[in-house]
Amino acid sequence: MARRCELTGKGPMTGNNVSHAVNRTRRRFLPNLVNVSLLSDALGRAVKLRISAAALRSVEHRGGLDAFLLKADDSELSSNALALKKEVRAALAAA
Repeated sequence: MARRCELTGKGPMTGNNVSHAVNRTRRRFLPNLVNVSLLSDALGRAVKLRISAAALRSVEHRGGLDAFLLKADDSELSSNALALKKEVRAALAAA
């Protein structure tokens, strides 16, 4: 399973551990990923996603999963999230 947020595309970054003697060794900064179930109003069901904690705050700030997906750029979304976005668009068009 990739260490990448399904909604924002946030992934691991690299940097250095710096000791007191200023010796540098490479390290990885991993995103804070959490497994969550978000409720989609358009679909009327919960959707399980693996997203970062920052993305979870962004979803709440934008007014829910549906609003976040409709505003999100397709290049950042995972294949699972793209399929979900397509479902939401279809459900909103039918309503």
